[in-house]
Amino acid sequence: MDNNRQNSTNINWYPGHMAKTKKQIIEDLKLIDVVVEILDARIPTSSVNPDIRKYIEDKKKVIVLNKCDLAEEKENTKWVKEFGKQNVPAVLVDSNSGKGVQDVIKQIEKVYEETKQEYWDKGRVGKSIRVMVIGIPNVGKSSFINRITKKTSANVGNKPGVTRQKQWVRVNEKIELLDTPGVLWPKFEDEQIALKLAYTGTIKDDILQKVDIAYNLLKYLLENEQARIVERYKISKEEIEEELKNTDRMENENILEIMYKIGRKRGAIVSGGHVDEEKVANIILEDFRSGKLGRITIEKV
Repeated sequence: MDNNRQNSTNINWYPGHMAKTKKQIIEDLKLIDVVVEILDARIPTSSVNPDIRKYIEDKKKVIVLNKCDLAEEKENTKWVKEFGKQNVPAVLVDSNSGKGVQDVIKQIEKVYEETKQEYWDKGRVGKSIRVMVIGIPNVGKSSFINRITKKTSANVGNKPGVTRQKQWVRVNEKIELLDTPGVLWPKFEDEQIALKLAYTGTIKDDILQKVDIAYNLLKYLLENEQARIVERYKISKEEIEEELKNTDRMENENILEIMYKIGRKRGAIVSGGHVDEEKVANIILEDFRSGKLGRITIEKV
C-alpha cells in the first residue's frame, strides 16, 4: 500500500442527479426565508459544500452541528462560539436522540424575527417561515427532518444520496421546511477534505479504496488520538511506538503492521493465517463512525 496514493490525483464523484439537484436548490432559494445548513460536528469545515455556500450568502442562516454526540464536547463548544463570531447561530444536535432540535426551531424563529419587517414591507404578513434544509449526503439531514417534524417524512438511509425528491414539510404553525437531496460538489481539489468525507461515510466506500481510507484514518488516529487505539484494540502504547519507530521498514509499512495487529486481535484472519485487510478496514471505519473509538473531532477550531 502506498500512503501517498491519496495525494496523487483529484477525486471526481458527481453523479448526474447531483447537477440537477444543485440547479433545483438555486431555483428554490428564491422561495426561502431562512436556510438551515447541516454540518457534521466532527468535520465542520469539510462538510460544507462550497458550491452551494456561495448561493446562500445573502440568506439568513442557522448552522446545525449534527452528530455532536460523536464529536468532542469541548470542541463542539468552540465551534458554536466560532460560528457566533461570524454572526451565524450554530446549534449542537444529535438527530438520533433529538437533542438540540427544539433549539434549532427557536433559532429559526429568532433569525426570522430580526428581518421580519423586511418581509412585512413585501406584504408577507402572517405567512409561514419558509426554511430550506441543506447538507451533503450522509450528514444526517433526513434524520434531522424526521425529528423536527416528529414523523418519518423523509427517506432515510445510511448510504449517501438516499434522499431524492423535493418535499415541503410543516414543522409547526409558523414554519415550513423544504427538504433537498444531499449534494456534493463536482471535484475535490483538496485530497484531505476527500479523506475526511470518506472517514465519516459521506463519500461511498466504493469510490475510494476502503483499505486506503482505513489506513489513512488509522494514521491520523495514531498521530492525534493514540490513546483511543490503545484502549479500543488492547494494543499497548509500547507496542505501537516500537512499530512506528521501526527504521527497517517504510512508514506506511509500520502503520500497516499496526493495522494487521488490530486484525489479529479481532480475528480478521483468512486461510493461511493472513490478515484480511478489507475486514480490518471495515472494523476501523465502523468503530470510528459509530463512536466506539470515543468522541473524536477531526477538525478543531
